[in-house]
Amino acid sequence: MNNRVIIFDTTLRDGEQSPGASMNLEEKLEIAKTLEALGVDVIEAGFPIASVDDFNAVQAIAKQSTRARICGLARSLKGDIDKAAAAVKPAGDRGRVHVFLATSPIHRTFKLDKAKDEIIKQAAEAVAYAKTLCADIEFSCEDASRTEPEFLAEVVQAAISAGAGTVNIPDTVGYAYPSDYADLITFLRAKVPNIDQAVISVHCHNDLGLAVANSLAAVRAGARQVECTINGIGERAGNCSLEEVVMAMRVRKDQFAGITTGIESTRLFSASRLVQSVTGLPLQRNKAVVGDNAFAHESGIHQHGVLKNPECYEIMTPQSVGVPDTNFVLGKHSGRAALAKRFEQLGLGVADADIDRLFVAFKALADRKKEIYDGDLIALVEEIVRGRTAVAWTLDYLHTSAGTGAVATATVRLKRGDETVTDAATGDGPVDAVVQAINRICGVQGTVEDFRLRSVSKGGDAQGEVSIRARVLGRQLGGKGLSTDIVHASAIAYLDAVNRAG
Repeated sequence: MNNRVIIFDTTLRDGEQSPGASMNLEEKLEIAKTLEALGVDVIEAGFPIASVDDFNAVQAIAKQSTRARICGLARSLKGDIDKAAAAVKPAGDRGRVHVFLATSPIHRTFKLDKAKDEIIKQAAEAVAYAKTLCADIEFSCEDASRTEPEFLAEVVQAAISAGAGTVNIPDTVGYAYPSDYADLITFLRAKVPNIDQAVISVHCHNDLGLAVANSLAAVRAGARQVECTINGIGERAGNCSLEEVVMAMRVRKDQFAGITTGIESTRLFSASRLVQSVTGLPLQRNKAVVGDNAFAHESGIHQHGVLKNPECYEIMTPQSVGVPDTNFVLGKHSGRAALAKRFEQLGLGVADADIDRLFVAFKALADRKKEIYDGDLIALVEEIVRGRTAVAWTLDYLHTSAGTGAVATATVRLKRGDETVTDAATGDGPVDAVVQAINRICGVQGTVEDFRLRSVSKGGDAQGEVSIRARVLGRQLGGKGLSTDIVHASAIAYLDAVNRAG
């Protein structure tokens, strides 16, 4: 058996069906280019019959592509197949038409109102027709995991006989369990006489949180194409996560001996961030492989172990997936070793004799704060080691003005001890104007590099928490602000970062 697993990415089709994830043409082209660079074998670029925009996007991606197969989805209807074939035609022999038809009892009865023999006939005819328009045909038995195995085998056999080079066995509603799903793949390999003439593909949804586990179980059972999405986005609870399934096969070579993919794993992190940025779908911090916390350690025991040997607590290196380095999150669980390491990284020149005093003060601060930032550490050194206490700027007054066709302006008044300073500035929007005004008052050069907003309460008067990463005086610093007014919260967050810069 060929041990090369084909990675079929459906971020631009199934992923876009995730509520709120719609993308315009330029964004789809950018993601498609990134997927090709990542090493994805097949890009399912859309559902051409769905809309003019979908057709145009698939066609444009087919024209742009240079290496990956470009796939268009179609129901088992001539009109759908015509559209899909026309859309992928610019890709030449790398074009693929993906035809699907539901096979499970509930779909046959309530959605299609068709008998088993009608399903087999329609599937075979659709594949045969598609084959006259495009050389590469994939057929999917929608809701395969809830289809009677014997009947599923009949449909698969008919589709292959009609010309399908790939047969997909989807867990459309995320119902499957890994051992049962693997058994289904094993059953098809044993019972379908012509199964060796096609690649078995799997497309798993995450309704029970088992999409990756089911996909991996299927690969162990003989499936050689995995359909997945960047960050696991998709309908309802999402799809199998590309980065997770690829790295699981790579890290657990004992379970996937000889299995390979064409994915360039060092590009996973950047691809993840691009999809997050384009779709606007937030990525949970504890997301496996590419989440903010995937290589973050707060526990002192873990930090000490990683400093001695990263393999103590990391089963893959951050660099292997494109993350720059391990992140030691400093908080109440952190130990002396991590604190000393961070002081060294910041170039603070803290002597060994001062670490104990600093550690006591650090623990006291960590009991009051969830996370300790670099600015906090600098302030500790100033106070504990050098005997100086920094006086922070506080926001005393803020007024902004912005609108369509108007230049955004901000008037800011800050206080520091007995000193009060007022200044105004313009900017590209009210938040940028506030940043510029604070820069003028504090005498710093600073910019906001990352901006995140989340609601921390409900209703029309909900409070919003703004979290930023800013570059101030050449250093990257974090800041947070909370207010019912987003601009006000942004001002507090940026001023927090400026104060940390010292």
